[in-house]
Amino acid sequence: MEQATFSIWEQEAYLCSRDIIIVGGGLVGLWSAWFLKQSRPDLDIAIVERGQLPMGASTRNAGFACFGSPGEILEDYKTMGRDQALELVEMRYKGLKILRRHFPPGLINFEACGGYECFSTGKQYDDLMNGLDGLNKDLADITGYKPVFSPSDSSLEDLGLTGFDHLLFNPLEGALHSGLLVRALTQMVLSMGVTIFTDTQIVGWDESSTSINLQTDRGFALHAEQVLWCTNGFAVELIKGLDLTPARGQVLVTEPIAGLSLKGTFHFDQGYYYFRHLGDRILLGGARNQDIETETSTALQTTDTIQQALESFLETHITQAKGISISHRWAGVMAMGNEKKPIIQALSPRVFCAVRMSGVGVAIAPLVGQKAADLITRIN
Repeated sequence: MEQATFSIWEQEAYLCSRDIIIVGGGLVGLWSAWFLKQSRPDLDIAIVERGQLPMGASTRNAGFACFGSPGEILEDYKTMGRDQALELVEMRYKGLKILRRHFPPGLINFEACGGYECFSTGKQYDDLMNGLDGLNKDLADITGYKPVFSPSDSSLEDLGLTGFDHLLFNPLEGALHSGLLVRALTQMVLSMGVTIFTDTQIVGWDESSTSINLQTDRGFALHAEQVLWCTNGFAVELIKGLDLTPARGQVLVTEPIAGLSLKGTFHFDQGYYYFRHLGDRILLGGARNQDIETETSTALQTTDTIQQALESFLETHITQAKGISISHRWAGVMAMGNEKKPIIQALSPRVFCAVRMSGVGVAIAPLVGQKAADLITRIN
């Protein structure tokens, strides 16, 4: 059977040439659209999302509103240099402030529950404590709060944690509902006149002297004067030469636990394990370092290796989780690289990208979207 042709109404209302097409309907794409429309309300903008939902990482993460654990930041001091590491922390912190300014806590289930990093006794912890005063001084300049990180070993038992020796607490972090955040952002940009195509994958593209032509898997093409790629870990499929590697992150959620004492967001092992309360359930993710090669993937399936590692961690370290069944499992795709800073750049006068969120898209996406919008409007 031949494919139906599009009516003139469909062609002129939906398949018309746009000023800007944003490829990727997750957090970065949505924030970019919002800032572009704030700056230039006259722009005709469409977002193209490959999934029925934004299923890369934006609605498949752990819902952390965090800007960096002390162990991670001090390690970044060594690998990135102090100034670059602090610039990244500041982007995350400012991004969270933008997020909270635009969305009431109840709309996105935001909880200012604080963040923790767990440690075992050893050289890593000793080195961290030696650098903690300096780190707190640096972060006071960014946050206006001191100390940002403080020892909280006495809370281990009250939180129902076992197998750890030390705990550091940050009162400035929190948790939220990633799905509600993306839904609220989507509704916001739709109200501004942005068109969103879902379940539509870009399978090829070319650039002419006057426009960008995008081929879709739905049998039609889209055209725009400029294109912004916000596909994060999936960017490697259609953009060559980026310092970007997809990284799958797996998550599980327990059945409800009566009287759950765990409250807050937690990191362990330089962020390779992360967990939090989700109402009266426990959400746990990570363990990617148990099988890095396999987890360098854009597949959205979970694996037995990682899920078993997560279940073992749960049983070992969270007292109330022993014997509790798992109700949900999923995977999302992040983007990593040789550097942690996001890639926000012009690939040509018509083609731009804002990718490589390094696993902290919730926090950093507002600033990345703002910077991407500024870059495009400046070139315009």
